[in-house]
Parts: sequence; C-alpha cells; structure tokens
Amino acid sequence: MTQVENSRTVAPALASFSKRIPQFILIGTFVPFCWLAMQVVHELGHVLLAWATKGEVTKVELHPLIMSRTDLAENPHPLAVVWGGPLLGSLIPLIAFGAASISRAPGVYLFRFFAGFCLVANGVYIGTGWLIANGADPGVMIENGSPTWLLVAFGLLTFPAGLYLWHRQGHHFGLAEANGYVSKLAAAVSGALLITLVVFELIRNQR
Repeated sequence: MTQVENSRTVAPALASFSKRIPQFILIGTFVPFCWLAMQVVHELGHVLLAWATKGEVTKVELHPLIMSRTDLAENPHPLAVVWGGPLLGSLIPLIAFGAASISRAPGVYLFRFFAGFCLVANGVYIGTGWLIANGADPGVMIENGSPTWLLVAFGLLTFPAGLYLWHRQGHHFGLAEANGYVSKLAAAVSGALLITLVVFELIRNQR
C-alpha cells in the first residue's frame, strides 16, 4: 500500500473516531455519574426517613470507591428508615424527571435515563439482595418483619419500570440510527457533573 493510499484509509477512520469523541465522553461519564448519584439519593432516602422518625444520623458514607452507607446512633423505626432508601431513592429521580418533562427542560432524556437507572439499581438490589443480604438493606428489612415476597415484588415492579424508561433512548447517546452523534453540550455537562460529584464525595469523606 502506498503512502497516498494509506492516508486515504486512515483519514476517514480518524474522522469517524473524532466524530464519536463526544459520544464516548457522554456515555463514559454519565453512567458512572448515575451510579454515584443513585447512591446519593438512596442514602438521602434513609436520612430523610431517619429524621422523620426521630432517628439520629451519625454518618453518611459516600465515596467513589466504596458502597454508600448511613449509620445511626438512635433508630426507633428501623423498618421505615431502611425502606426509605430504595423508595425515595427511586421516587426522587422520578419526580425530577417528571418536573423536567413538564417544564420541557433541555436534556430531559438525561433525567429519564437517571430515573431508569435508579429504578433498575434499587430493584435489583432489593429484589435479589435478600439472597446474600449479610446485613445490607434487604437483610435489615427481613430482620424487621418485611416478608421476602415484598422485596421480590418491589424488584419486579421497579426493574421493568426502569427498563421502560430506557426503552428507545439509545439515539440520545449516539446509538443505532444516531450513528455516534450526541449533543456536545450534554457531553460537557455530563463530564462536569461527574467531576463535581466525585470531588464532593472525596472532600466530604475527608471531614
């Protein structure tokens, strides 16, 4: 292959890769952002229910490299507090998505994807976590009187709902007919959100 022929082959490949850089940034930053933000709203649910039931929150463990956790010194209603995580952790993102949809906010599909992510994550966690609970939320639920079928029912309700929110959203992330095209603004915002959340969790964990 001559140098001219080689350049004719490489140039389109480089152009194609360059076109997909915003897509790589969007997907590569928004998925981990959703994971970390899901943990934030999940723990927020525990905290809000703890406050509502006169519990005393001593620490909320948030760190990019560990699973989140909420510790309480006083917990008069552990069943309410433990269910607050998955319930509000699923409901709050849904409310945010609904508000974004009604107000026709730009990038509403990001709200939709995040709401779906929280439903899927909480559904899998609660719906199957009782099999290997080991003191995690599903184990606490069962220890305090929640029947196993209720945990499974929660998973069977939230997991498909999350998949439904994800349905036909791939084109926003450059998949299928979008052929790699995504909003450059969305990619930049997603990257900024991930960096902000990681820095917040790292700083908070050092206090």
